[in-house]
Amino acid sequence: MEWYVKVLKQYFVFSGRARRKEYWMFTLFNFIVSFVLSLVDMGIGSFDEVTGLGALSGIYTLLVLIPSIAVAVRRLHDTNHSGWWLLIGLIPLLGALFLLVVFCFDSKEDNEYGPNPKMLTDDALNA
Repeated sequence: MEWYVKVLKQYFVFSGRARRKEYWMFTLFNFIVSFVLSLVDMGIGSFDEVTGLGALSGIYTLLVLIPSIAVAVRRLHDTNHSGWWLLIGLIPLLGALFLLVVFCFDSKEDNEYGPNPKMLTDDALNA
C-alpha cells in the first residue's frame, strides 16, 4: 500500500526513476481499487456495459490517469529508456507486449535519469 501512496504523492513527477516494485505494486492496487469500484457501480446501478465504467470507477480512472502515466515514464527511465517510449503502446498488441517486457527488466546501474533507486537508502527515498 505504501508504494501506491508513494506514486500518488508524486502526482506530476515525470523525472527520476521507479523501481519494478513501485510500478507493479501501484498497478496491482490500482487494479484492485478499480475492480471494487466497478462492483460498487454495478450495485448502485451506475455501471455502463458499453464503456465498462460507472460513475465512481470513471472518476477514479480520471484521477489516477496522470500518476499512472508518470510512474510508467519513471519505470522506463529506470530501464534506461526515454519516457517517449510509452507511445509505442499505441501500436496494437505488439506495443503493449513490448512495454510489458521492458517494465519487467531490472536495472543494475546509474544512468542519465539518476541513481539506481535500489541502491538509495530508505531515508533518501522518503525525503
